[in-house]
Amino acid sequence: MNNLIPKLPVADWIDSFVAWLTTTFEVLFDGITAVLEFVANILVGFFGFIPPILLIILLTLLAWKLANKKIAIFTLIGLLLVDNLGYWEPMIDTLALVLSAVFISIIIGVPLGIWASQNNTVRNIVIPILDFMQTMPAFVYLIPAIFFFSIGVVPGVVASVIFAMPPTIRLTILGIQQVPSDIREATESFGSTTSQKLLKVELPLAMPTILAGINQSIMLALSMVVIAAMVGAPGLGADVYRAVTQIQIGRGFEAGISIVVLAIILDRITQNVGTKKKGAK
Repeated sequence: MNNLIPKLPVADWIDSFVAWLTTTFEVLFDGITAVLEFVANILVGFFGFIPPILLIILLTLLAWKLANKKIAIFTLIGLLLVDNLGYWEPMIDTLALVLSAVFISIIIGVPLGIWASQNNTVRNIVIPILDFMQTMPAFVYLIPAIFFFSIGVVPGVVASVIFAMPPTIRLTILGIQQVPSDIREATESFGSTTSQKLLKVELPLAMPTILAGINQSIMLALSMVVIAAMVGAPGLGADVYRAVTQIQIGRGFEAGISIVVLAIILDRITQNVGTKKKGAK
């Protein structure tokens, strides 16, 4: 069978396409690199400027306000543990990477999800692309990220965005489509324009579902932390990766605990915000 059908040169096609992209859009990629580095550095500088104990108190109060007392207590104890283990600065780097990736996912994903929810053609194009993005192994995203953006925090952010964006888009589409038809008809009968109906009715009602998608994007971005360390992204993932390569089980466990603490805090806060929004609805 192999002799009858010659192998398709898929790898050569992809290499040629990537080389063409790199040459043609070099200025664009340089601009993206500069912007992402700027955003990540701003976040690291902002969180790093605040003394750890003060930031821990502020995040604890934020957890109390947005979630509940139990989450606030866990935030306080968990962050004190991270600081005690000596992983505060790597945690800040990881937080900056995750927030950068999630911010970009929201900026791109929510408008794209809104567009797809309003247009069947766009939705039919977007859904297969999302399926492809979610089924492709995460390691594969590192290859074009390195090629286009070298090594460092930028390819880590780019790979995290590609991996984490689909839930935001999907659940934005789902949330808007689940708005009851009778509510839509009522707003139309009162003469509301399409933009008024979207901004004042559909988006507020869909917000809990959209927040659930953002929550999933945060968790997926955190799951890319260790993988992103392979392309030079700083943070807790780099400590885990270093511990694995040097067979330092204890150090890897400490860094892993720090990732888990950060993941639980971000997950519970965003989850409770979505629940409160749903209750308010």
